[in-house]
Amino acid sequence: MRKIVIIGLAILVGGMGGLIFLSNRNQPISDASQVAAPVTDAPPAKPAVPVQSLFNKRLYSTTEPTSLWVIANKQSPLAKGYTPDNLRSPAVKLRLATTNEQMQIQSDAAEGLEKLFAAAEQANLLLTLSSAYRSEALQAQFYNSYIARDGVAKADTYSARPGTSEHQTGLAADIIPRNDACHLEVCFGDLAEGKWLAANAYKFGFTLRYPLGKEAITGYSYEPWHIRFVGVALAAELHQSGQTMEEFFTVR
Repeated sequence: MRKIVIIGLAILVGGMGGLIFLSNRNQPISDASQVAAPVTDAPPAKPAVPVQSLFNKRLYSTTEPTSLWVIANKQSPLAKGYTPDNLRSPAVKLRLATTNEQMQIQSDAAEGLEKLFAAAEQANLLLTLSSAYRSEALQAQFYNSYIARDGVAKADTYSARPGTSEHQTGLAADIIPRNDACHLEVCFGDLAEGKWLAANAYKFGFTLRYPLGKEAITGYSYEPWHIRFVGVALAAELHQSGQTMEEFFTVR
């Protein structure tokens, strides 16, 4: 008899549980974590706008002869007889005596050149300054000698006419290996010294002024030995973009 009562109670409890379960199936879910997120028609996020370069191209003049960024080329001559007033001989290996005008360069450029030479030496590469500042009179001597040898048309492809040379700004330098290999020749670009200069000159404020493939823009043939001081900021911009000064400043 006791067994029958227990079984009956179990059946009764089970039945009530089933009724409660069926009842709960029709009730709304109260747990917010189980509610599906509503579908919205919000537009997709817009792509981030690229950050524009903050480089100030008007920081220095490209026409004033005393400017760090002056562009001296066939179309833009320097003032007649211009001479920089802050020339000095850098503390690097020189091809000529310190008293020779070609061994002079503007002070800021000299400092950059000293750091460049020191870094090259750390890389086991020994360099020599072949030529830096040239007066208008000295450039005339060089140019006229090239005309006598090769004619005007040929000379104009590799030598600046008096008054249009970067060397007259006191900001340009011709670099050669200490052993004098490929002295002012295109093969310098294939030497370890030339490759290092092309890859590292910008770190010290210099740009390779007459690069390969830019002859129609610069007006001169490829010169892997010729570097020009423009300051570290601009040198980095030119190196990254692969542009010449004419391209970067949109001038000819």
